[in-house]
Parts: sequence; structure tokens; C-alpha cells
Amino acid sequence: MGALMTAAPAHRWPVPPRDGYTVDDLFTLPDLPPHTELIDGSLVFVSPQRDFHSVVIDLLVSGLRATVPIDWKVRREMTVVIDKRNGPEPDVSVVRADAVQRRAQTYFRAADVMLAVEVVSPDSEARDYDTKPHKYAGAGIPHFWRVDMAGTDERPVVHTFELDHEARAYRSTGVHAERLKLTDPFEIDIDLTEIDRL
Repeated sequence: MGALMTAAPAHRWPVPPRDGYTVDDLFTLPDLPPHTELIDGSLVFVSPQRDFHSVVIDLLVSGLRATVPIDWKVRREMTVVIDKRNGPEPDVSVVRADAVQRRAQTYFRAADVMLAVEVVSPDSEARDYDTKPHKYAGAGIPHFWRVDMAGTDERPVVHTFELDHEARAYRSTGVHAERLKLTDPFEIDIDLTEIDRL
């Protein structure tokens, strides 16, 4: 009987270093899937996103860009470097305008982020409710929003939070359905029912 032949794997996954990955690895490892994040030295691969996720990001980016002050910029799905072992990718970020230095740029520093937004997906629920807000607060990001899909109409509900600098934790500032109208961190007025037309 001949020797058994084994098929070569279709893809070869990187073997984690003994002490975990760093943000340098995140930006230099070849062939990582799009939107790979680094959380506590581990690579996190993102599942295919629902239509809800895509259109909510579009809605928020458009709404924020309509009123963002000139010294800030709105970006979607860009890595935020918190420290050597953490490079999450918020769905939407508001960053200092002077932190946007070139079109080939792939990340921003946490110190340059005013607002981080996460749109909850089934595979990211634990990270979006617990891990990421904890990391963002620890890094001093002043504002955090979490967006859930609610009700049979599948519309977004936006939970807004503000950093308690002393506690390095977020405190709730509101829950917004149908309309997101705020004065902090700047004047914001987004009709969340617009999702029906996207």
C-alpha cells in the first residue's frame, strides 16, 4: 500500500510569537485579512459584516462630517494604536485634523482620537460591550458610542458615553433612537431613521 498523501493547507496561518503580537506585527505581517485587530497581543479576525453594519457606518460618517469642527476629521475603520499590544479598529473615529498626515496612513494614535464608535455585530458583541470601551477609556479617548440594532424595524440605537477622567471609565450620557442630537463633543444632529433610505 502506498504512502498516504496529505494535501497542503490552503492557507498557512502565522504562528503567534511567545509573548504575543505587537502593533508592528499588525502592520507588517503579510496577507492578514482586512480589518484585523490587535487586542492584548492577539490577532482578531472580523467575520463578514451585515448590511446593518455597513449602512450605519455610512450614516454616522455622513452625519458627523456635516458638523465636525475644522480641526477634526472623521474616519472609518482605521486602526487606533493604544499601546504596543493593542491596535483595535473602531468602526468610526473622530481624530485631530493634524493627525491626518498622508493618504497612505494606516493608523492613528489614541491620543489623537476624540470619539470612537463601535457598531455591534454578533461576533463582536463581547468586544464592543466590554473589551474595547475598557481599552478606549484606559487610553483616555474622551467619547465612546456603541450602536445596536433594535426592534423589528432593525434601526440603530446609539448609546453615548463620556470619559470620567479620574476613574478612567465611561459613564452613560444617553440612549438615542430615531435622532442623535448632541452638543458634546460638538453640535451633532443625525436622523437615525435615514437608515430606511440607505
